[in-house]
This record gives sequence, structure tokens and C-alpha cells, in this order.
Amino acid sequence: MRNIKLTIEYHGKDFNGWQKQPNKLNIQGEIERAIGSITGEEIELIGSGRTDAGVHSLGQVANFKTNSHIPIDKFAMAINSKLKKSIRIKKAEEVEERFHSRYCAHFKKYRYVINCSLTGTAIYRELEYQFPMKLDVEEMKKAAKYFEGEHDFAAFKASGTSSKNSVRKIFKAEVLEKEERIWIELTGSGFLYNMVRIIAGTLLDVGMGKIKSEEISEIIKSKDRSRAGKTLPAVGLYLVEVNY
Repeated sequence: MRNIKLTIEYHGKDFNGWQKQPNKLNIQGEIERAIGSITGEEIELIGSGRTDAGVHSLGQVANFKTNSHIPIDKFAMAINSKLKKSIRIKKAEEVEERFHSRYCAHFKKYRYVINCSLTGTAIYRELEYQFPMKLDVEEMKKAAKYFEGEHDFAAFKASGTSSKNSVRKIFKAEVLEKEERIWIELTGSGFLYNMVRIIAGTLLDVGMGKIKSEEISEIIKSKDRSRAGKTLPAVGLYLVEVNY
């Protein structure tokens, strides 16, 4: 039995998220179907974590067990031949039997992209959140640093969160200016449901002057969801990398 690790890129617009669900188009199910069609097996694809409907990925990781003898250097191409163009297997690797894409992960990196140009964009409109207003990026950068470290992020989780423990550790929080775009990048051990999108919405409020950068610490301590910003749309969110 071989254990195969996949690195996956996808455009999330047309999918109801990563997780397999009956009667709903999802990424996990599409990849399982593609693998099954080339191996003749019914396999279980284990993802590093879920991404919600509309969220994109540059580096989702998943693994599956197989008895197939397909050469490892042919696996990605073979799976891609059976997939929609909006999902690409970027790399396939044979790993040790005990490797588990979720439990072995050290950290994940997410990016939220905001386009602040006055005109918006026709080409990238499905890949970023368009917000045609000048933002105070320096204040956003200051505010981001308050998220670093281990905190109870109860103020930054959606009401539908199943996890009872809202303590998470963020190793790095950055706001980067890329011409007319702003990238909010968060690297952490794990994230709550909608946590990245709520943090992005809070930093957007800082950029607009609605929240002062130094207030972030108090908002975190308050554990009060109503004090944080709104949940920004999924369109601007990317799972960039999963590190092992």
C-alpha cells in the first residue's frame, strides 16, 4: 500500500468548498472521483483542512492510500486529465505510511487580497475583494501585529463554529501593499471557522479609520464578536501553503 501526498491548486468560485457533500459540487469529491477513475479503487482523500465555498487554494495538501502501480512522476498528470480545469494537482509525492495531511501539519498560511483601485478589475474580479477606497495601510500594518502570538480568538470566529476551544497561535501577521492591492497574510498553527475573513474585515475597518490599531488588543481580550469587523467575502481568500 502506497501513501501519496498531493499539493493542490484550485479556483474556488464554482465549488461548495473542499469537503465532500452529497449533491453539491466540492473539491474533495472531484479529486476522489478522478483518482478512482485512473486506479480503479475507491479511495479516501484526506485534506489538511477544509476551505469554505468560494475560497481558493495555491497549496492545499491531501493524501490517500493506494495499491496502484502508476509511477509517481505520472500521478499528477494522470489525475489532472480527469479533473475540471479549475482544479490542478501541482505535485504528487510518495510519503511514509504514517504521514497524515491534517495531523502532521506544522502551520498554514492564508492570504486575503483586497483590490483598492477606483475602477476595480474585470480580469481578477473572481479572485479578490474589490473595495474602491484608499486605506491607511500603515495603521493596518500596526494593527496586524497585535494578532501575533497565542490568543483566545473568540471575537474572530463565526457563530457556526463547532470548535469549543478558540485559542489559536498566529506566528506571523502581515499587511503588504502591492500597488493597488493589499495582501493580508496570516501564518498560524490553525484557524477557526471564518477567522481569517473576520480578521481581514477588522483590518479593513482599521484602514478606514473605524477602529484604531491599538484597539485590537482590547477586542481580542473582550472575546466579543460584535466588536470585531465584518466577515469579508470568500472571493479574496487563499490557502497559500501548508508546512510539514
